Amino acid sequence: MSIKLRLTILNFLELFVFGAWLISLGGYLGGTLHFEGFQIGKVFTTLGLASLVMPAIIGIIADKYLNAQKVLGILHILGAGFMVYLAQTQDYDTFFWLMLGYLAMYMPTLGLANSVSYSLLTKYDYDVVKVFPSIRVWGTVGFIVAEVAVGLTDWAKTNEQFYFAAIISLALGIYSFTLPNIPLSKSNDATLAERMGLDAFALFKEYKMAVFFIFATLLGVVLQISNAWASEFMRSFTAAYPDSFVVNKANVFIALSQGSEVLFILTIPYFLKKFGIKTVMIMSMLAWFLRFGLFGIGSPEGIGVGYLVMSMIVYGAAFDFFNISGSLFVETETDSKYRSSAQGLFILLTNGVGAILGGLGSGYIVQKYSVYNDAKELASRDWFTIWGIFALYALALAVLFAIIFKYKHNPDKIGEINH
Repeated sequence: MSIKLRLTILNFLELFVFGAWLISLGGYLGGTLHFEGFQIGKVFTTLGLASLVMPAIIGIIADKYLNAQKVLGILHILGAGFMVYLAQTQDYDTFFWLMLGYLAMYMPTLGLANSVSYSLLTKYDYDVVKVFPSIRVWGTVGFIVAEVAVGLTDWAKTNEQFYFAAIISLALGIYSFTLPNIPLSKSNDATLAERMGLDAFALFKEYKMAVFFIFATLLGVVLQISNAWASEFMRSFTAAYPDSFVVNKANVFIALSQGSEVLFILTIPYFLKKFGIKTVMIMSMLAWFLRFGLFGIGSPEGIGVGYLVMSMIVYGAAFDFFNISGSLFVETETDSKYRSSAQGLFILLTNGVGAILGGLGSGYIVQKYSVYNDAKELASRDWFTIWGIFALYALALAVLFAIIFKYKHNPDKIGEINH
């Protein structure tokens, strides 16, 4: 089996595990475990909490003390154990801590899977820039396949999704040990602070970088909103539209978002060259505005379905235009001595701080516009107002970013962008 095929399998399974539960989690917590809005939001803060420190710590271990493919295998095997316990848990406090423990294992594997792929492609004399994107795209495919599989089997509504993820995580853990050895680093002396991007805080002295990182954090909030509430929103139509495909196969329907993401990746080189990073970032914010606004007026019947489909389509622009253009901005605008740390800071602020704020903030908003009966059971939610608030938040970001962020587009500085 060629190394390219082996790495394709690695990347496919890596995000397959994530897709098996991430999108359906919000609906499961609300519909099956009957957690309240703020509780659901707090569960989703675990993605941010786990992203603050663990990737940096695991990165140091994989560089200095234990080969990266072995660390990857151990983390996925431990993660499988956490998933089994999650499947058996209905108590909120226990669920929260188990999810945090699981994500402390899983989140570092996203970077490790990339590192293992880079190292092995280099070892076997492949051009990483040209070859890796065609391998990495199978990760997104894996996410979609898992998301659809969970939706078609109706596991999205039950704890079977966690058992499913556990089985795949265990298989991936064992598979990781079969990969060629990744040598330990003999020269990388980066500190924990550098790996987390903390030394890049010096960039806040520069106006444009300070503004960029602040808005990157605020944009991290909206991604968490989408992750946490899309499936729970679809589930809310169950009583009114019990036979709707949108309701019964919500995971399958939401998978259109990830399909859109794959397509919009292909448009990014053109838009970045033509319009520049500032405009592309504003496009992302406006796409988030449309994502949430269309949710607010959407429904599983008639023209409402069209609004929901459009919301899924614009997700690709919302997600890709921010992540890729933001990373490119950091790459081209920071001094070489801060470049790696700046990328770490970008991830820390978006996936860490932004995710925490998004989980807590969205949970508060959803809770505020939820009505519970005397038995503390959910009676209704004002989703139109909830999505309206989220949409206005994204629109406000776009307006403020357009006014505050000062940047002159230079097409030659972008260079060739490969995907």
